[in-house]
Formats: sequence, C-alpha cells, structure tokens
Amino acid sequence: MSLSYRQPGVVLTDRRFTVPLDHDAPDGETIELYGREVVAGAKADADLPWLVYLQGGPGFGANRFIGKQAWLGRALEDYRVLLLDQRGTGASTPANRQTLPLRGGPREQADYLTLFRADSIVRDCEAIRPRLTGGAPWTVLGQSFGGFCTVNYLSTAPEGLRTALITGGLPSLDAHADDVYRAAYPRIERKVAAHYARYPQDVERARRIAEYLLQHEPVLPGGYRLTVEAFQSLGILLGGSEGSHRLHFLLENAFVRTPQGLALADAFQEEVQTLLSYAGHPLYALVHEAIYGQEGRPTAWSAERVRAQFPQFEAAKALAGDAPVLFTGESVHPWMFDTDPALRPLRDTAHLLAERTDWTPLYDPARLAANEVPVAAAVYHDDMYVDTEHALRTARAIRGLRTWVTDEFEHDGVRAGGPRVLDRLLALARDEV
Repeated sequence: MSLSYRQPGVVLTDRRFTVPLDHDAPDGETIELYGREVVAGAKADADLPWLVYLQGGPGFGANRFIGKQAWLGRALEDYRVLLLDQRGTGASTPANRQTLPLRGGPREQADYLTLFRADSIVRDCEAIRPRLTGGAPWTVLGQSFGGFCTVNYLSTAPEGLRTALITGGLPSLDAHADDVYRAAYPRIERKVAAHYARYPQDVERARRIAEYLLQHEPVLPGGYRLTVEAFQSLGILLGGSEGSHRLHFLLENAFVRTPQGLALADAFQEEVQTLLSYAGHPLYALVHEAIYGQEGRPTAWSAERVRAQFPQFEAAKALAGDAPVLFTGESVHPWMFDTDPALRPLRDTAHLLAERTDWTPLYDPARLAANEVPVAAAVYHDDMYVDTEHALRTARAIRGLRTWVTDEFEHDGVRAGGPRVLDRLLALARDEV
C-alpha cells in the first residue's frame, strides 16, 4: 500500500517495487527498489507525464528535497516526478558492510555487485515504468553517474524514453578507466591551483597538516585512520560550486594548542571524518571504477596506478621542496579499504572487483548514432568529475543530442543552478533554443 503525505507545495507518495536481482533470470531472486513520487499540490490529481530522476554516484540515494528545492520546482510545472533510489542505495535493498555478508564470502559478494552497474539500473527503470505510466514512455533526468545510466538507456531501451536530459554526465563510450584518470589528474591539478590562487594562505596550512599527518597518522574518533593520502582526497570538494570555500574554512582551524603541543582540533577531526567516510555510500567505493569496465579488461585500481604517472601529487615530495601539497578527488584507491572502518570488511571484495575481466559493454554506438529520442545535455566546461573532451566526443556520437556548454557552474550545476539549468535543457530538448 502506497503512503501519501504533504510538504509545502507538494504531495509525496512512497513507492516500493520488487524487481529481479538479475534481469536475465527473471524468475530468480528479487530485490526491492524505493522511489519517492512528487507532484505539485495543485496538480495532485492531474494526468501528468512522468520524469524519473537518476542521482549521481554511483552509490547515492536520490536527493531528499523539502518542498520544491533546486530543480524540482521547475520539473513539477510539467511532470509527476519519481526520485528513484537506485539499487543498493537509500531505502532500496542496501548493499554495505552489514548486509553483504548475507551473500557469503568476498567472491559471492563481488559476483552480487556486478549487478549494480548502469545496465541493471536501466533495466530496473524499464521494469517499473509500465507500473507507473501504463506503458507510456517517460522523461529521464540523469545527473553525473545518472547521465551514464541515461546513455545506457538510450543504447538499450530508447523506446522507454520520451526525452533524455543529462547534467554533467556524458561518459566516454569506449575509454578504459586508465584513460579516464589520465585525463582527470591534470583537471584536478588545475582546480587545486585555482583554489590556492583564491586562498593563498591555504598553501602553508595544507603543508602543515600534511607534515603533521606524515609524523603522526592519527585515528579519528570514529575509527578512520587519517593518512596524508586521505587528507589529500578532500580535494573532492573542489568539484562543487561551493567546494573551494568549504575546503578553505576546513583548513583554517585545523590545529589547537594542548599541554602536549599542537594537535588536530576535535572540530576539524569530526568534519574530516564526515567528509571522508563511505559509511553512507559504500557502493561509491566498491563499484566506482567498475562503472568504466568494458571490453574484457580489468580496472585493476586504475586511479592508484595512474597516479604514479603524476609524481607532483606525492605529498612527501612536495614537503621536501617548496611545492604546494596537491589535493586529489573523484577517485577510489585500495588504501581506502584500510583507512575507513566502513570499508575494511569489504577489502577482499573490492580487490576481486578490481581484478574482474568479464564486464559487458555498456553502450551501443550504432544505436546511439541512430537515436531518435530528444536529448539535451549540460556540459560544464572544466568539470572536475567528468572530462569535457570525453563528454563532447560522446555528444557528437549521439544523433540529435544538443549540448549546453557552460563555465557558469561546476559539476553540481543542476543543484546550484536549479530551475534555470533544467529550464535550459527542456528548451533545448524541445528545440526551442
């Protein structure tokens, strides 16, 4: 039974669906998906087309909006919206250190997690779409990894789509994870340079923290072991619209003076633990590189291997000279499964996923070249998370796709820009611009 309730200006309905764990074995094991239906209060009884929102990640449940926040208010002018918690996330059947042992050992867990990529998420969408729309196609809005899912949707089930909208999420159709990270590290270095240009005092602050961590390697109150590499990974903040400012405020009060000398402040430790822990989204760490797995090649801890090609990111080397300590971000490394207590029990599972070679293709270039679904994509000009060159190459490969290339927003533009971003994409898809 579906439960409906109200927030300011909207009516919400909890929706739960049972779908096959493996869509190639429809009579086998099932899992549960959760979606929150949202409709404008004044249109609660109207016959509206559906829009399904696919969150970025992988590993994050859909946004928990209050009322008509961000882009949602604009969407509710035209649509009934489903905020879908993709399999393994949010209120859908969870996949984490507590639940995965129900599958068995690391090998069984790794086999299970191969079914949590874009192809399975799209087949979930197609399983639940007829139950909501009566069989009519719907519009999909894919943010970041949700955009990767949308391109898979266009490749495998375009008949289910009325319109496809993508924000910061056009994947390369054929790049290996190594290609992705080889392009990523120079982008991250540019973001760090821009941060230090804005906040030059942070150069010395970051050096002091890194030096302290190399000497002490503290364990945070929640059990997270704060290595210098973990500290550098706070650079993931720099891909968001407010990230540089958040990083600056974090660094400015890192130390306190105690009877034993300088120590990391409790407030700093608490915020760092919150930012670095994967307790709330372990799938991000487990399958992050697997979302690039194709053509029978292992990902083999790509971000870690490729980082060795960029020695300027080595903190000890920077401290030995007068170079700034560079932050990293948007990458997963094997050491995270040692430092993070939420990931430690899944270390062997992660290694097995990194070794896997039987990844199936995610995209169909021929079908994309013949695409007939109206598609519009926002491409952020110097997106830290998704390479612009890769995105534009894919845009050219999808027939009829229209792009809006902008440097007004960072990767989270659909949140920061809200109604304006969605309005622009809808106009492009409708050929009104």
